[in-house]
Amino acid sequence: MSLKLYNTLNKRKEDFKPINPDHVTLYVCGPTVYNYAHVGNARPVVVFDLLVRLLRHDYKKVTYARNITDIDDKIIEAAQESGDAIADITEKYAGIYEADMAALNAGPPDLTPKATDYIAQMIGMTAALIEKGHAYEKDGHVMFSVLSMSNYGELSGRKLEDMIAGARVDVASYKNDAADFILWKPSNDDQPGWDSPWGRGRPGWHLECSCMIEDNFGKTIDIHGGGLDLIFPHHENEIAQSRCAHEGAPLANYWMHNGYLTVDGEKMSKSLGNFVTVHDLLEEFPGKGEAIRMCLLSAHYRQPVDFSRDGIKQAQRQLDRWYRLTDGVEAGEVPETILVALRDDLNTPKAIAELNALAKKAVNDDAAKKQLKAAANLFGVLEKEKREWFDATVDENAISENEIEKLIVERAEAKMNKDFSRSDEIRNQLSEQGISLLDGPDGTTWEKR
Repeated sequence: MSLKLYNTLNKRKEDFKPINPDHVTLYVCGPTVYNYAHVGNARPVVVFDLLVRLLRHDYKKVTYARNITDIDDKIIEAAQESGDAIADITEKYAGIYEADMAALNAGPPDLTPKATDYIAQMIGMTAALIEKGHAYEKDGHVMFSVLSMSNYGELSGRKLEDMIAGARVDVASYKNDAADFILWKPSNDDQPGWDSPWGRGRPGWHLECSCMIEDNFGKTIDIHGGGLDLIFPHHENEIAQSRCAHEGAPLANYWMHNGYLTVDGEKMSKSLGNFVTVHDLLEEFPGKGEAIRMCLLSAHYRQPVDFSRDGIKQAQRQLDRWYRLTDGVEAGEVPETILVALRDDLNTPKAIAELNALAKKAVNDDAAKKQLKAAANLFGVLEKEKREWFDATVDENAISENEIEKLIVERAEAKMNKDFSRSDEIRNQLSEQGISLLDGPDGTTWEKR
């Protein structure tokens, strides 16, 4: 089965056909680094990490880029409030972000371009857009003229007249039209800035991704990804400036967007008090980044995912069982059932169901254990040693594995001697410790609930 992806631009699922089958290119919008990333920020990281793993399984070479926005008004405000230098803030939080995402088993991108390293390219694209009649300078600002592009709004499906009608009555003095967006804006003495043909200033947010893609990959890439919230205006504006600068050449052939995240059924927000950072979750669940990852992948990436601590605990119990089943096992081949599910637009619920079916089979099947290990690794889990996984959260009052095994042997002897009272007593004793016994034709196994 060939890979099928839902293309937001065309509003349908399509066969994936890379520009160059020997080299797939992928770009995902990364963080603006001025604070800790919340768990919603982690969803695209985990989703596209899974896609990259699948692409690398199926194709010879994949180059994955994820940018860092290190110049932005939010960063400037954070620096003014804290008194810290902008470079210190961005370096600190970029490092924390990368460490937190790595704890979720998200591999590092091949390229991590920073906005401040592409100022010259952004000035160049802005100048080219002015020259081609798609941008204009006014009051120290350079604005993209949305009316100069006939099919603006194609990605989001918004009509230009509706966008203009919905704009504020008071249009900024430097705009010719309410829908126009900033390419370059002036900086005062207290703000970072760079010299340009339009005076000292800094780029608009949308511009950096277009320039990073062009500089590292050329005019067109295979896949551009990000969260659903980026479709408009960010990705819509990326498309506009790139197409108009490059005589209509598409910025990306496939646009992928992951859905929103809720917490315990409610939209995550600071006002509701359910705002959760990845950093805090990793402290709350030490060594269990894989469980957080599984929770984020539990729903199809295009659908909302309801994130909860109970969901993490459930995922942890699931992984506990898989770790026990694959202890000391070398990974085999990924089963076709898993690949078929993932190649169908990353159908993770189907893939997880197949993994659970494989885990049941693996209880008495060594070949299935090897397949489970390989499939789970593709999914981005079971990448620790068993001891490392279980030692991450040691409960001093918990019963040891050695004690559990001894009780299982004693229970088997009691059953042989028809001492069913003692057999039930042992089952209940273990159940109180959170241990479930699974009786099968080849003996008894156990798992933590």
